[in-house]
Amino acid sequence: MKYLVLLGDGMADFKNEALGNKTPLDVALKPHIDDLAKKGIMGMVTTVPASLKPGSDVANLSVMGYDPLIYYTGRSPLEAASMGVSLAPTDITFRCNLVTLSSDEPYEEKTMVDYSAGEITTEEAAELMKSVANELNTDEIEFHNGISYRHLMVWHNAKMDFDLTPPHDITDKKITDNLPGGKYADVILGLMKKSVGILKNHPVNLDRIKRGLRPASSIWIWGEGTAPALDSFYEKFGVKGSVVSAVDLVKGIGVCGGLNVVEVEGATGTYNTNYEGKVNAALNEFRNGRDFVYLHFEGPDECGHQGDIKGKIEAIERIDARALKLIIEGFKEMGEDYSILVMPDHPTPLTIRTHVRDAVPFILYRSCDEQNHPDYVYNEDCAASTGVTVAHGYELMKMLIKK
Repeated sequence: MKYLVLLGDGMADFKNEALGNKTPLDVALKPHIDDLAKKGIMGMVTTVPASLKPGSDVANLSVMGYDPLIYYTGRSPLEAASMGVSLAPTDITFRCNLVTLSSDEPYEEKTMVDYSAGEITTEEAAELMKSVANELNTDEIEFHNGISYRHLMVWHNAKMDFDLTPPHDITDKKITDNLPGGKYADVILGLMKKSVGILKNHPVNLDRIKRGLRPASSIWIWGEGTAPALDSFYEKFGVKGSVVSAVDLVKGIGVCGGLNVVEVEGATGTYNTNYEGKVNAALNEFRNGRDFVYLHFEGPDECGHQGDIKGKIEAIERIDARALKLIIEGFKEMGEDYSILVMPDHPTPLTIRTHVRDAVPFILYRSCDEQNHPDYVYNEDCAASTGVTVAHGYELMKMLIKK
């Protein structure tokens, strides 16, 4: 038996007046996902405990079979693991976004124009972060380059006393009420302010402005945490597995759980990603003896944060046509029974452009035990109508890998 999780990050949503009071999952053309809904078990699952924030870190950790209340130590430490950054027990890590802030006001009165600096390329970001590191690195604080707008800061021998806001939660809002808080907020805010002078006239930004693109005008520090200690995925579930994702957070969970992390050329973390390359990588992992793959697509979440209705629908349709279709064809060629779990980690509603903790719809399909629900389609209402509920997201992995 082969096991696959097909994770459409942020795929679930609220009903939207612009879509005739429907959700993106309602209107997206997704025949292959809907077919699995008719032949599998469909229901709703809660992936985020009430005491934790509904981030992709908590939710993906949950879907991957780890109880966040036991294992969660913060977002950025998982990203550090993916990036190969070793952490001491006294280190605190932070996510460092390259963002676009409005330009004319004093720093405290600026507006968060774009949490991704126009989805800046990894190559451009590397040049900018090199300059940031050259100017701001000290014996205690160091910056590490990541992918696109997603980077890392490590503070050695620090103490945990911070109140930091994800930049995607405040898009188009003044940052005044969301500046760093906590005992050491002045250090974090000082770094963010200094970055403006470093980035303002950087050749990369001047070139982006010339091309009509948004500049990366500041760093934004958030997502603090300490080194995680996950139990081995193999020891927990008895199968050897892999992770295929463009997102350091998800890859970091895989690294910490002892899963094989596969790098795919052209995997971007947006809806313009290398779908076929990621699918081929997943199928090759199965062909090479792995029994489990966590195949993650970030596109729906990015579009949700940007309020991009058309993009989110298209991201779902691409997952269906350019990922799931090929996965099923690949499994059939292998001639082995397989199980597929299709779901998002959390909703990222277009109307509010941030994560919520609401339950999400899932499909659990087994090729050797097909169900018969001809009226089922994969959306929030239909999944809720089945009456199947799973109280804790981490329980789904036990259901998927059922011996």
